Amino acid sequence: MLTVYDKDTFTQDDKMGDAVIDIKPYIECMKMGLQNLPNGTKVERVQPNRENCLADESSIIWNNSKMFQDMCLRLRNVERGEVEVQIEWIDLPGRKA
Repeated sequence: MLTVYDKDTFTQDDKMGDAVIDIKPYIECMKMGLQNLPNGTKVERVQPNRENCLADESSIIWNNSKMFQDMCLRLRNVERGEVEVQIEWIDLPGRKA
């Protein structure tokens, strides 16, 4: 879950809403073990549904030997609002993937 706050200088930051980031489609694309695809290849398209907070279709893209997903998420528990997020898998040295 992602929680969005504003930034106040003299008072406590206010919660602006939250969204659930569904990374299951991204993980499934990572498990495909794709290599050597042309930059900009759309590996998967993810449609908004009841289980994600997507405001619009999201694409999982192969670029520079990495998988990225740009998302526009509709915030919940607020009158209205959206946040843009990009996810990328990063391997940390000494950690099991």
